Amino acid sequence: MNVTLSVDDEVMREARRRAEAMGTSVNQLVRDYLAQFAGFTDPAALAKEFERLSRESKGNSRGWKFNREELHERR
Repeated sequence: MNVTLSVDDEVMREARRRAEAMGTSVNQLVRDYLAQFAGFTDPAALAKEFERLSRESKGNSRGWKFNREELHERR
């Protein structure tokens, strides 16, 4: 089904920029959100995918860890 939405130009530009950085499209993000909102997603499958992506991540914190004070620090 095609749906027409009214979205502020600046909001759409930023959404496109962020979606591109995530390797997806605004259209796909909206589809995913609506499926989740409607209850058509499996939370266990999402958690499993998150775990898989976390294990495959090449990120490196160089040993840095959050501490309680930094976690709650207001800037």
